[in-house]
Amino acid sequence: MPGSKKHLTTAFGAPIIEDNISQTAGRGGPILLQDVVLLEKLAHFGRERIPERVVHAKGGGAFGTFTLKEDMSMYTCADLFNKAGKQTELFMRFSTVGGERGFADADRDPRGFAMKFYTAEGNYDLVGNNTPVFFIRDPMKFPDFIHTQKRRPDNNLHDDNIKWDFWSLTPESVHQVVILFSDRGVPANFRTMHGFGSHTYMWYNSKGEHFWVKYHVRTDQGIKNLTRQEAAKTAGMDPDHAIRDLYEAIAAGEHPTWTVEVQILTTEQVAKFHFDPFDVTKVWPHADAPLKAIGTIKLDRNPGNYFEDVEQAAFNPSSFVPGIGPSPDKLLQGRLFSYHDTHLHRLGANYHQIPVNQPRGTKAHTNERDSYLVSGSPVGVPNYWPNSLGGPPPKRMKYPEIPVSGTAARHPVEVGPVDYEQAAALYNRVMTTPERERFLDNVADSLSKAMDRIRLRSLVMFWKMEPEAARILAKAVKSDIGKVEKLAALTYDELVKATAG
Repeated sequence: MPGSKKHLTTAFGAPIIEDNISQTAGRGGPILLQDVVLLEKLAHFGRERIPERVVHAKGGGAFGTFTLKEDMSMYTCADLFNKAGKQTELFMRFSTVGGERGFADADRDPRGFAMKFYTAEGNYDLVGNNTPVFFIRDPMKFPDFIHTQKRRPDNNLHDDNIKWDFWSLTPESVHQVVILFSDRGVPANFRTMHGFGSHTYMWYNSKGEHFWVKYHVRTDQGIKNLTRQEAAKTAGMDPDHAIRDLYEAIAAGEHPTWTVEVQILTTEQVAKFHFDPFDVTKVWPHADAPLKAIGTIKLDRNPGNYFEDVEQAAFNPSSFVPGIGPSPDKLLQGRLFSYHDTHLHRLGANYHQIPVNQPRGTKAHTNERDSYLVSGSPVGVPNYWPNSLGGPPPKRMKYPEIPVSGTAARHPVEVGPVDYEQAAALYNRVMTTPERERFLDNVADSLSKAMDRIRLRSLVMFWKMEPEAARILAKAVKSDIGKVEKLAALTYDELVKATAG
């Protein structure tokens, strides 16, 4: 602008004289290859897009602060959970899960709820969803599940057949399916939904004692969801409504907050559970593990550049800090590898040097050097250990010893009555009558688009959860409930054979 002290430059700082007109051979002649400003501009433009996230492709985010209200040092030596009143800067990203970047924010889909805490001992990433459970418990199934939420490879179209085909062949998913098709399946916006760590994590204190913990991040704005009809209208009118809502609320000074709560169990309590407490398809009953409020999160600063701060934000479940570690949760174990590996592909080996991903409460000292976009490497310091030339040593501290035993094998986990209990409780005891009616209507709308044999198999899953719900659904999608009841009496293998294509 006229009067500005700044001026356009090339990427290397040389001033640009003209940025709207290319050099040509004469007024009407062809473009000249010597126009290095044009070449730089076009070359960068062709490389502006990085690979889309395979999961959580579309989302929004903001910066804020976590304030610890209650000292938790008896459970964990993690810096951010020690000393009441301590504040830790964080960045949060909200997203859809299966959808692409062009999808509407109002699509029926779980919502990602990722938090990056910039602690005094490094970054701690808590990568969860707006649901306390997930569809699967073994990471071997994860790529297959996500493929069912994406486009078919043959016709490049989304298809309800492949979703229900996978869910009905993976009945451990019933708990999450019930949540997905409930009112919570379409949050009104990011500010009015809860977040969960979903997985179980380990906390350990300075004595080396360890505990098992689940995180709950509850919105202080109150829960608000969209009906299927409201979601369809919103998607058509403003497909970016949730991203817009978060940005505009913060810009207007309406800073959203969440209360952070945890459930904590000892190893002795875990041993007494009647189901696997590390199974991410299940929740811990509050009677066994009461919720304990420990702090608050407040978001009060929008990103300065969406691409730098949101699109390049990389959340990694294996980014732990002293005092926090993984659990035997199988799906979490798979994510410890997968997320970091995905970031290496999408952002490069030095993605940790992108500003939003850099530690802020401390400085990184690593022996990993070089590769693309390296910056800030220490001078005169060796990149190996052990060394006697001034390179930083590892920090020695006590880490809990977790006993393991058994044979190395692919141990199957059979689906049983316990896999339907929590879904049935959610349907029968948590949902109100209007909520159950909307849930059934949402399922019927989607399931009616699947082929008959897949509908029957899916209805068997609901029959085992709650027979009356299956009867209502069967009538709505015009399936034979008599066939459903007979199929429900079969073993899993017999059911698969009986409903095979």
